[in-house]
Amino acid sequence: MEVIRINPDLSLIPFYSAPEQALTWYQDLKLCKQVDNIDYPYSLERLEAMYNYLTSHGECYYIKFQDQLIGDISLYDENEIAIVICKEFQNKHLGRKCVSAIMMRAQEKGLSSVKAQIYNFNKQSQAMFQALGFHKTAKEEFSFDF
Repeated sequence: MEVIRINPDLSLIPFYSAPEQALTWYQDLKLCKQVDNIDYPYSLERLEAMYNYLTSHGECYYIKFQDQLIGDISLYDENEIAIVICKEFQNKHLGRKCVSAIMMRAQEKGLSSVKAQIYNFNKQSQAMFQALGFHKTAKEEFSFDF
C-alpha cells in the first residue's frame, strides 16, 4: 500500500501503529455511537482488535489533514468501506474526498461495487454516502456500483 494523496492538505496514510493518537478519536461518545452504536469509549484493547481485524481483512489508512491524523478509512472484506473522522474535522467535506479516493482504490483493485454499513440514526453519514451516489440496499446498508 502506498500513500494516497488527495490534495496538498489531505492524504490517506497506510496504517501503522499509533494507538495513542487514534485512541483520542474513539474517546468521543457521540463518535462511538455513530460508528459502533455503543455508549462508551474505546479501550486500547478494543482499538487494537479493530485495527488488527481491518488490516488483516483489507486495507486500512489513517486520514492525514494538514500534517495531523484526524481519522481512519478502510476498504475491507473485499468491498466494504468504513470511515471515521474526529468531530472537529467533520462537516468539512473531508470525508467525501476520502471516500471518493478509496472508491478509486476499489476500482483499481477491480471491484465492481462497494458498500457501507450505516446505522439508521446516523443521518450525517447516510447523507455523505448518498451525495457520492450510494443508494440504500438494505435497512442499514448502502452500495455503489461502478
